[in-house]
Amino acid sequence: MAAHWKTFFGGFNLTFRHLTRTNVTISYPQEKRPKQPRQHGRHVLNRYEDGMEKCIGCELCAGVCPADCIHVRGLDNPADHPVSPGERYGYIYEINYLRCIHCDLCVEACPTQAITESKMFEFSFSNRADAIYTKAELVVDDMGMPQRLPWEDWRDGEEDMTSGWMRATSPSGSAAYEGVIQWSGDLGVGVRIPEAGQSDGRDDSATGSKQLRDVFSAHLLPEDVPASHRGVAGARRKLEAKMPPALKKRLLR
Repeated sequence: MAAHWKTFFGGFNLTFRHLTRTNVTISYPQEKRPKQPRQHGRHVLNRYEDGMEKCIGCELCAGVCPADCIHVRGLDNPADHPVSPGERYGYIYEINYLRCIHCDLCVEACPTQAITESKMFEFSFSNRADAIYTKAELVVDDMGMPQRLPWEDWRDGEEDMTSGWMRATSPSGSAAYEGVIQWSGDLGVGVRIPEAGQSDGRDDSATGSKQLRDVFSAHLLPEDVPASHRGVAGARRKLEAKMPPALKKRLLR
């Protein structure tokens, strides 16, 4: 009998403890959570700063795609109005999003950084034809921004740092090249800064990156936890992280 009452009041105890906790849910889709810098979303085809397309129609992205969702056909550049700086350009470029698994292998295979991925992945289709994106829909506009189609739910920041992880890797794993810019500028954006790596030369405010020690300190060994995350300072840091933004702003005035 005692165990029965303990279980009965234990349920109320759990309820009352959760009443004092900060809400973790949001009013989706009216509000979205911020996306990580390496979020894999809808693809874009980039252009050089002079407006010419970066795609050279080499078809490497189609060849490496494990889902066989990319169809590319190259064509020789017209002598009087070249589309890309090379000898060829992507005449046909299609992605079937009913097959795409957003693995980003196409981004890694591209030799000119022509295809990258935005952070926007919330899009749905009313018919199968809309799911097959053509080159006209994938190429960025004259301002260098991804085209926003009627069935896509774009929010601020989801077009920033497209495929940031691709710009953080070092060739052949050599740390000497970490943070060294090895790509051309993009239309409307210029030369994108490299995503922060393990070196000291990092600009997290510009890239949106978060250091592992700041985000997952609870998963680290005690000797690897920074001093600012221990004791009273660490407890205060955790409390501020759980506070709603409006409440935090009022308390820190």
